[in-house]
Amino acid sequence: MYKHIRSILSIAALSLLVTGGSLRAEDYSFTVENKTDSRITKILVSEDGKTYGFFDVGGGIKPGQTVKLVWADSTNGENCTQWIKAIYSDGSEAEPTKFDFCEQGLEIVFE
Repeated sequence: MYKHIRSILSIAALSLLVTGGSLRAEDYSFTVENKTDSRITKILVSEDGKTYGFFDVGGGIKPGQTVKLVWADSTNGENCTQWIKAIYSDGSEAEPTKFDFCEQGLEIVFE
């Protein structure tokens, strides 16, 4: 099964919130929807596409589930534009895709 990412931006995303091009963790969140048949075990993000950090997704994101993720305080000062990819329970991973996480209402769908 081919897994890829697409962005669905709500109407709220039309008004961008940018604070000097840097993330302020307390202000930024996004949703992730898993439309695959596999549980997402990790969500990885990277400014440079080489070194990845991760979001704590607990026991994972089940197929059909949508969760809200909030940036950690440690990301304060990072760029808004970051690469993101998912790791699945079967060991496969999504292709990394670049998003602007300063967009309000950002929804990322893995399918």
